[in-house]
Amino acid sequence: MTKVLLTGSSGFIGKHITLRLLTDGYEVRASVRNSAKADEVRAAMSAHLPAGFDLASKLSFVELDLESDAGWSDAIKGVDVLVHSASPFPIASPKDENDLVRPAVEGTLRALKAAHGAGVKRVILTSSVAAIYGNDLPAGKTEFDETMWSDPTHIVGRGAYTKSKTLAEKAAWDYIAAEAPEIELTTVNPVLVAGAPLDKHFGASVSVVERILKGKDPVLPDLSFSIVDVKDVAAMHVKAISIDASKGKRFIASAGNRTFIQIAKTLKAAFPARKITTAQAPNFLIRFLSLFDGEIKAVLPGLGKHIGVNSTQAQKVLGIEFIAVETSLVDSARYLIDNGFVKP
Repeated sequence: MTKVLLTGSSGFIGKHITLRLLTDGYEVRASVRNSAKADEVRAAMSAHLPAGFDLASKLSFVELDLESDAGWSDAIKGVDVLVHSASPFPIASPKDENDLVRPAVEGTLRALKAAHGAGVKRVILTSSVAAIYGNDLPAGKTEFDETMWSDPTHIVGRGAYTKSKTLAEKAAWDYIAAEAPEIELTTVNPVLVAGAPLDKHFGASVSVVERILKGKDPVLPDLSFSIVDVKDVAAMHVKAISIDASKGKRFIASAGNRTFIQIAKTLKAAFPARKITTAQAPNFLIRFLSLFDGEIKAVLPGLGKHIGVNSTQAQKVLGIEFIAVETSLVDSARYLIDNGFVKP
């Protein structure tokens, strides 16, 4: 049986990867920051696996920290594949970008060095479309694709989160090229991830849907998002393990692009009794509000820009048939309402 070390197993995406690995027959050694997180992941798996599934023999845990060398060499012993999905993901930009950049880059290199030292030759890395779109489109192109890279000095590419994902992924490819050419790396680069979480611990990923449902904004900014379902992101990680054609490639995970207004209209249609605004704000107002709201400030570089990404490669190589954006949005919303995160 193939054994996988999965970092970041307690995250929104990480839990879904764990579940997909287990249901596809892999043995999972999951890294967590502490034993409480192990209990959290175990409970989430138990709630979604079929009755009688032998979880105790298929799922084990190790404690690892992105910023510490402790435990990595032991954690990766006897492992066939490393899936590195651990990385910080805030909704607002931090005061010090190094709070994001340092653990993202150092954690990625720490995981790769451990894999190299243990002779692990297959690595799947969770990157982000943020490592791709933080730049101007090349002449003649209408969408971003996997050949493109964010520029950390560009107005879009220099945000803390974007920079952290760009520099972490570049560090991975550079390390393998220089130090570990025998490692076969695949990166998965998701856009905004939607869909239902597996439990009540899911971080910031569905905050856009939550924000609209709560009516936090009387008007909505002229923004658009490429969106993908979390189940498809998990499937891409797991499918890549066994598909030789995925080795050495990056894969954008996206089901399509929607504006803030389109997202709101989808949610309004699904939940007509809710007070959901579908009015658009003038750009000058959003710039003014950003002076007082870190979440708004973080999205300013994308204001008024509606450029999509191309996920054809994931469909062709990995065989992914993406779940419709509207389905993912409604699934997210229904979960938030049913579990009390948003008032009914």
